[in-house]
Amino acid sequence: MKKNILVLWGLLLAAGCAQTVQPPEQPAPQSSPAAAVQPPVASSALLAPEKAAEQAPAVFKTRFSTTKGDFTVEVHRDWAPHGADRFYNLVRVGYFDDAAFFRAVEGFMVQFGLHGSAEVNAKWREARIPDDAPTGQSNKRGFVTFATAGPNTRTSQIFINYGENGALDSMGFTPFGKVVEGMETLDRLYKGYGDGPPRGMGPDQGRVHMEGNAYLKKEFPLLDYIKTARLVP
Repeated sequence: MKKNILVLWGLLLAAGCAQTVQPPEQPAPQSSPAAAVQPPVASSALLAPEKAAEQAPAVFKTRFSTTKGDFTVEVHRDWAPHGADRFYNLVRVGYFDDAAFFRAVEGFMVQFGLHGSAEVNAKWREARIPDDAPTGQSNKRGFVTFATAGPNTRTSQIFINYGENGALDSMGFTPFGKVVEGMETLDRLYKGYGDGPPRGMGPDQGRVHMEGNAYLKKEFPLLDYIKTARLVP
């Protein structure tokens, strides 16, 4: 039964929870109270995904500092070259700074990668990368993978597996790295809101796209955040 539930969650992740899916209709950002307190205008690097195209090193590490502590991800480019390159460039431009862990489901996974600024989300939403062919790596506990809404739709959303989610391997979810330090930090992240609608009471990704962190901090004050994500020298 547990395995079947994980498979179902995996299908939902593919079909309805990656950022490239069109969100439900929302009011224009200027009509939203939350949108009125948007973060400052983003840097030019964050607004130019087409320029974030450097090739990643064969192996590299990224240190995340969060509201619950630190963790380190080790990336292997030969596992998923397109995914590794995209992750490398997102870190380089500071994309994950102040990003929320907006979807955390006990025993399944924790997801992040929507920016705190709606302006930035609008730029990256269609900045898709090709799929990576499976290389034998599996969605085991601690492995790091891009969310997808179908073939060649990955952009900036990432999840880290809490459980043994090998059922996702054949669905286009190709891991590009793994947590090598601080998995206990990820285990401590707040999970009380559960999944997003319509399956749970967590954040609506459409509103995160449209309103950014203003929406999250007003409606979901207990969420945890990434403070910084930096390449390890």
